Amino acid sequence: MASPILSLLPNNLDLIQDPTQVAKLSKDYYHFSPVLTAQLENKVADLVVRPSTEAEVIQVAKACVATKTPLTVRGAGTGNYGQCIPLKGGVILDLSKLNRVKWVKPGLACVDAGAKLAAIDKITRGQGWELRMVPSTYRTATIGGFIGGGSGGIGSITYGQLADRGNLHAVRVVTMEDEPRILELRGDEVQKVNHAYGTNGIITELEIPLGPAYPWAEVIVTFDNFMDAARFGYTLGEADGIIKKLISIHAWPIPSYFAALQDALPEGKAAALLMISESSLEPFNELVKTAGGTITYQKTAEEAKKGAALAEFTWNHTTLHARNVDDSLTYLQTLFPYDTNMKLIEHMYQHFGDEAMMHLEFFRVHGQVCPAALQLVRYTNEARLNEIIRYHEEQGAFIANPHTYILEDGGRKQINETQVAFKAQIDPYGLLNPGKMRGWLERL
Repeated sequence: MASPILSLLPNNLDLIQDPTQVAKLSKDYYHFSPVLTAQLENKVADLVVRPSTEAEVIQVAKACVATKTPLTVRGAGTGNYGQCIPLKGGVILDLSKLNRVKWVKPGLACVDAGAKLAAIDKITRGQGWELRMVPSTYRTATIGGFIGGGSGGIGSITYGQLADRGNLHAVRVVTMEDEPRILELRGDEVQKVNHAYGTNGIITELEIPLGPAYPWAEVIVTFDNFMDAARFGYTLGEADGIIKKLISIHAWPIPSYFAALQDALPEGKAAALLMISESSLEPFNELVKTAGGTITYQKTAEEAKKGAALAEFTWNHTTLHARNVDDSLTYLQTLFPYDTNMKLIEHMYQHFGDEAMMHLEFFRVHGQVCPAALQLVRYTNEARLNEIIRYHEEQGAFIANPHTYILEDGGRKQINETQVAFKAQIDPYGLLNPGKMRGWLERL
C-alpha cells in the first residue's frame, strides 16, 4: 500500500519504512487491556511520516487523499485504548517534530500539536504560568495527543476536564479533502475535534489556557483504612482555600506496587499521594491531623525536581507500576455519582475486595468534587470483566470502558452527531483513523 503514495510525497520528507520502526510506532499502551491486546497486537502501518511544518502535513494529507490511503495521527503514543493504532494500515503521521511553542501570554499559550507537555511548561513557567492539567505521562506526552485522546488528569481537581468550556481556546486543523484546507476552530467549535482520536481532522496548532505556576510540594499521607483515606480526599478536594493539584487515593495492596516509594508506604496502609502548593502546607497539615492521617513523605518543590515524581504513580501510571509487578492485572475507569458519604464507593470496595482494588482520583465536574476510580482488576477472563462492569453500572456508577478502541463505546456511550457531521465535511472519504468512530461506521 505504501508504494503508490511514495511517488506523491516530496523527497525531503522524513519517512520511516523500516518494518521494526514502523511496528514500534504503530503501538500505544493498549496492552494494559487483555481484550484490546487480542484485537490490536497485529495492527501495523505501512509507512511513518514525520512532518516538521504544517505545509508538510498538507502535502501528506493531499497524497493520502489522492491514493485513498488511510492516515492515523500520532503524538507520543502514550494512550491506553488503541487511539493511534492503524486498524487499516496506511500512513502514520507522527507529529513529534511539529513541536514549537509559538507564543506565551498571561494565562494563554499557542503551541504546535507535537510539543511535549513538559517542554511547554519549561517555557511557560519562566513567565509564572503552567499547563492547567496534564496526564501522568506528562514527561513524554504531546499536547495534540492529550487533546485528541485524553480527558483530564493532574490539575483536574482545580480545573475540571479538557471538555469543559475554557480548557481549550482554539485549534488549527488540516482537512482530508482533495484539496486540503486549514481551518481555525475557536470557542465551542473546538469540541468538534476535542477527544475525537484524530478521526475528524489533523490538529496542527492549539491555543491553550494556563494556570498560575505554584511551587508544588509532594506529600504522602497514610491511613489505617481505605475509607478514611477516601473521605480525606473528598474533604481536601472541597477545601477551596487549600491550593492543590493532585489527590490520588490508593487502597492496600496498591501501594505495595510502588517500589521507589516503599519507605513511605507502611504495610497494610491506604495512601494518599498529593501535590499541594507550598503556601498551603500549614492549613493542609491541620486537615491531615483532623482526618487522622500520618505524613510519611514530603518534598519541597525544589526537592521534587530530583528522583521519582509522585505524579508518576497516579492516574494510569498506577496501572503501569502494578503491571510491572503482575502483568495479569488490568483496570477499569469508573465515575461515581456525587455523594459526600461515598456509599457506593464503600460498597464496591467491600464487594470486590482485591479483585478490583480501589484507586481514586479526585477532580471537578460542573464545580463539584467527584471521585473517579481507576481500579486495578485481577483479570481472569473477558466474561468476568464484563460482569464487573455490568455490576457497577447496575449500581449507578458510570464506566468509561478502557477495553474498547471505539470512541463512543469508551467514555461517551453515545454518538456525537456534531463530530460525525464535521468528519463528513472535512474527511469525506473516511481516511482519518478509520474504524474508531462508531457514528461514522453506522452512517455508511
